[in-house]
Amino acid sequence: MAKKSFYITTPIYYANDRPHIGHAYTTILADVINRYHLLLGYETFFLTGTDEHGQKVEQAARQRGVTPQQQVDEFHVRFKELWERLNIRYDRFIRTTDEDHKAYVQKSLQELYDRGEIYLKEYAGWYSVGEERFFSEGELVDGKDPVSGKPVEWIAEKNYFFKMSQYRDRLIEHIQKNADFIQPEFRKNEVLGFLRQPLHDLCISRPISRLSWGIPLPFDTEFVTYVWFDALLNYESGVLGKQFSNGRPAWPADYHVIGKDILTTHAVYWPTMLMGLDRELPRHILAHGWWLNRGEKQSKSKGNAVNPLDYVERHGVDSVRYFLVRDMVLGQDASFTDELFTNRVNAELANDLGNAINRISKFTWAHYEGLLPEPGDPGEPEQELKQLANATLARVQSQVQVLNLSTALEEIASLVRGVNRYVEHRAPWKLAKDPAQKDAMGSVLYHGAEALRVALSLLWPVMPEKCRQGLAMLGRSGEPGLQDLIWGSLRGGEQLAPAVALFPRIDVTVREDGAKQDAVFPLDLRVSQIKSVSEHPEAESLYVLTVDTGGESRTICAGLKNTYTATDLEGRNVVVVANLKPAKLRGIISQGMVLAADGPDDRAILIDPGSIRVGVTLQAGDRVARPKAKASTKDLEALKPEVRRGRVESAFGPLHSGQVFVTCDAPDGAAVH
Repeated sequence: MAKKSFYITTPIYYANDRPHIGHAYTTILADVINRYHLLLGYETFFLTGTDEHGQKVEQAARQRGVTPQQQVDEFHVRFKELWERLNIRYDRFIRTTDEDHKAYVQKSLQELYDRGEIYLKEYAGWYSVGEERFFSEGELVDGKDPVSGKPVEWIAEKNYFFKMSQYRDRLIEHIQKNADFIQPEFRKNEVLGFLRQPLHDLCISRPISRLSWGIPLPFDTEFVTYVWFDALLNYESGVLGKQFSNGRPAWPADYHVIGKDILTTHAVYWPTMLMGLDRELPRHILAHGWWLNRGEKQSKSKGNAVNPLDYVERHGVDSVRYFLVRDMVLGQDASFTDELFTNRVNAELANDLGNAINRISKFTWAHYEGLLPEPGDPGEPEQELKQLANATLARVQSQVQVLNLSTALEEIASLVRGVNRYVEHRAPWKLAKDPAQKDAMGSVLYHGAEALRVALSLLWPVMPEKCRQGLAMLGRSGEPGLQDLIWGSLRGGEQLAPAVALFPRIDVTVREDGAKQDAVFPLDLRVSQIKSVSEHPEAESLYVLTVDTGGESRTICAGLKNTYTATDLEGRNVVVVANLKPAKLRGIISQGMVLAADGPDDRAILIDPGSIRVGVTLQAGDRVARPKAKASTKDLEALKPEVRRGRVESAFGPLHSGQVFVTCDAPDGAAVH
């Protein structure tokens, strides 16, 4: 059977720019999406590159005393070197000075001209060199370029225009008929709002007397192509003649991955150009948000810009890739601060993933000379772990298909936490003390290793090098593929690579008063589902709940009878303190606590996790959970949870999943316990 095919692009980056976190994120995101499709068995093509024409390049070259070609030959290398450092695996790095691209641009221009889609007219307006475009009087801010804030100049000249305005209604119809053409949906609505205003024709040229560094118009060599018209055509020219093994031509692209600041260019200019040329439109345009620093867009002028290479140098490329993909929700802005980075890496990579792999590997080396034990006869805990791994695989595949990568990583993080809970519960260090339990200990190590192998295979697109090392520690070599996502791939007797510390903990920042800043909190506040409700035989005010905490069933006693009937509770999602020390309540051991707020008339009002999936552990503000083995009610009191404006707040900020806030219908100020 022929493989499915997938073609993805990044924008081509302006060769005169210095690479920054926005460039890095867009390209890492596209690389991760591409690798996920490789993992799932697709044949893929990934295009990136540099935009090398325009007035800024020409001016910079003149100032340095070099030719524009020498300028871009030198400067485009910065992007190629950065992509190598960030482990970006592209299929072609296109440059708009490539001969095949220039020829394709001229061919496309001639086609449009021959079709009567291009005309010459006199034009006057305020021109910005920095943005290489005209602005109307109304668009200026204090008489300056509204984007950069730099001065503009009044220019009157003849130029060629593309009849973009005539495609307005057709483009609106296409967007409305193809609901996922622009993602996320609120960006689609922004474009539709833009298109409800008059759409003007697009200037596509500059006179050669003012700009010589560009592709000459084939029908009038006194003009060169406007940089955007030149640049956008790279998505086609970069795959000219490319055909996948299933017979499908590479164009149209499955995804253009872009930043939200160039959405109009890609969602309006580009589709109308293709309509004018009678060519297919790209299937999807994904516009991501900006990286902020404490609420502000990062910029060199503000002194708050993050250099991704600084973090790569200190903490490794895969930690940076993981944080960027994990912490930005599809389409929304996200914050990059040292504290957020440290919290995420320490909690999910060093403490959870790294600890789990080290435990399995070191125990196997200590007791089996590095040879993976046989799986033995799996019991109920092993079956539950297998079910969790298979369910995680299905959910991750589903989220990847709609590019909810942050959610996909949360699913994998939940699986890793499940492995740690399994190992804690089965306690191989105790089994090791009894020779009669050696087979049982071997079964624990095998099943823990197999679940981690699935997790690492699913994480490979995000952290390719660390996952390769981690898989070697579990007896696997090479890059994972579709066959590696199936449970049971590991075989007893396989040789494990020696254990290494994959993710060293990052030292926590020390405050000015000398105290260490606690970057985490010790509670496992886990979204769970009530499966059954019964009366407590010895306590009239208590229910006995059977609760699914995400692949694990628990008994919890809860004082909810004054508010809820058993029917109200069955099937309801709640938040449970899952690492609370078990306590005997009137003869029944309660393995956790269901969180509720104080309501009127001494009624308990459950907090609502909304759409957060069962098994997800909540965060508190910008702090992630690092659950202690046995928490107490004092740990919950220290968190100081209470209801404010319908949300559940804490001493560190609102409780949330990374995407969804926890809510409650209790009055403001109501304590949660």
